[in-house]
Amino acid sequence: MSPLKVTQVKSTIGAIEKHKRTVRALGLRRIRDSRVHEDTPQIRGMIAKVRHLVRVEEVED
Repeated sequence: MSPLKVTQVKSTIGAIEKHKRTVRALGLRRIRDSRVHEDTPQIRGMIAKVRHLVRVEEVED
């Protein structure tokens, strides 16, 4: 599986506390901040919870 680039595109202000913690656990601190994660079921689940706050792209190895 190829790595995933996760980018925060929306602010967490006003978001549910669980969503704020999930975005933070993904390593994102501010809008347009990006991190590359391995494509695992755990990461996919976290992304699914906050899909309205992030953009996901597959990255070439």
